[in-house]
Amino acid sequence: MTAHQESIIDQFTRQAIPFSKLYAHTNQESLYLLREMASVSEKDTVLDVACGSGIVSCAFAEVASHVTGIDITPAMLEQAQILAQQKNLINLSWQQGDIETLPFPDATFSVVLSRYAFHHFLQPDVVLSEMVRVCRPGGRILIADVALPPDKVNAYDRIEKLRDPSHTRALTLEEFPKLVADANLQNVKLAFYKVELGLEQQLAASFPNPGDDQKIREIFREDIGVDSLGIGAHFRGEQIHYAVPIAVIVGDKIA
Repeated sequence: MTAHQESIIDQFTRQAIPFSKLYAHTNQESLYLLREMASVSEKDTVLDVACGSGIVSCAFAEVASHVTGIDITPAMLEQAQILAQQKNLINLSWQQGDIETLPFPDATFSVVLSRYAFHHFLQPDVVLSEMVRVCRPGGRILIADVALPPDKVNAYDRIEKLRDPSHTRALTLEEFPKLVADANLQNVKLAFYKVELGLEQQLAASFPNPGDDQKIREIFREDIGVDSLGIGAHFRGEQIHYAVPIAVIVGDKIA
């Protein structure tokens, strides 16, 4: 196991329970958007790559024939199983594994998706190629993740690495379409939305290194009215809030 994989498991073992309760992750409107863009139906078998605590998997399982969630962190998969039980969903299965070498045969699924995970990947192109490999011809690939202008991404990455040391880097608005084009996906659709977050709530669900939480607060305060981070930091009452821009990109695997 690589040091980066160990960092992810360390962070998300600790984040497993608070992560599952954040409104940014459970917001129904954004989940409905993903289902609509993926054109998921009762005929579909779905793979959720880096499924975390199963929020997206369960949302898709309400419609699809079957959903498989794969993640590297056992504690996240435990939360996913609990969520599925709470929702009385039985058409799901969970697997621990490495997303750079997905343990499934070619052309296994009709929809393959990943939400809020690509910024953790050292090789997003490798992950996407694996997603395409296990997707059937005529199936759909969906990615949803933070996407920033090129002049904002370095500053954003700096604070995210302070907040979550397993963060790698966010893709830019230019990189997302190129990634999909390089994977030869067709009939590409793109949508955007923003996730509103409270800084203190986010820090309470995170596990930065000692002292880094205060550095993050200072960076946010200095960025209000400046927006070098690209996330529109602002005060709501006495609390700092911000809005992370999310890109959703969907393409068809033609052959």
